[in-house]
Amino acid sequence: MKELSVNHLIGIKHITKSDIDLIFETADQFKEVINRPIKKVPSLRDVTIANIFFENSTRTKLSFELAQKRLSADVISFSAAQSSVKKGETLIDTVNNILSMKVDMVVMRHSSPGAAHFLSQNVSASIVNAGDGAHEHPTQALLDSFTIREKLGDVGGKKIIIVGDILHSRVALSNIFALQMQGAEVKVCGPKTLIPKYIESLGVTVEPNLRKALEWADVANMLRVQNERLDVSYFPTTREYTQQYGVTKELLDSLNKEIVIMHPGPINRGVEITSDVADSQQSVILNQVENGVAVRMAVIYLLASKIKN
Repeated sequence: MKELSVNHLIGIKHITKSDIDLIFETADQFKEVINRPIKKVPSLRDVTIANIFFENSTRTKLSFELAQKRLSADVISFSAAQSSVKKGETLIDTVNNILSMKVDMVVMRHSSPGAAHFLSQNVSASIVNAGDGAHEHPTQALLDSFTIREKLGDVGGKKIIIVGDILHSRVALSNIFALQMQGAEVKVCGPKTLIPKYIESLGVTVEPNLRKALEWADVANMLRVQNERLDVSYFPTTREYTQQYGVTKELLDSLNKEIVIMHPGPINRGVEITSDVADSQQSVILNQVENGVAVRMAVIYLLASKIKN
């Protein structure tokens, strides 16, 4: 059986193109499973997984839990808001206390960039990064690429525009790494204040004009403005942001081609995209959600098989 080259999924930068191919092949099989009348397989019946979320999450947390339960793993969930972290307990002490309950794998979201990497160096369990600050969100990038592959046949050679708050987005960075690794061309579009200064060093072009960006692209991945990470104002008003960087059905219909619209969620309807775009035939947003379960099943299954070996 083929194996991943890593024991943890910390970030896209740490894996190879072969790893991505293997995850997608495995996810194809699991997508069939979750569309059957009986949606469960006994693959991880003897594996215990802890979901440790130090930041709020709805979709990612539910997606991971569902993926784990579809694989018949034992699942424990931990929310920092109701934990001893509030009393000053360190990250390693928190996780080691959980691991002493014989946990095999930890899925962790944390506000600090590098938290998952730090943990992987200091504990024995397999670590899956469910988002670390504004750094990486590898499973989101994988499910995004999987969705593009499903819709357009291949990621290689495709033109992807990422629109919005690139500066504070872990989704943008992981997507750039994953898409380039698979041979896609990537551009970004957004207010100059929300584009990182280093972006061109990643081989990414900045296109400030939204219409030009959409005319160039096969796929537009729309990101929300991360208001919870904004300590100062990066643009005058939400209305002005929407006028310049919001995608409407009228704008899409005026293009000379049909492009695919993606969004990692949560959507701020009427800001980065209108409701009629989010719910249109061009949108694959709900496909992304469904594919998220299959891709996360694949990641967990492949990492767990390394634990067993």
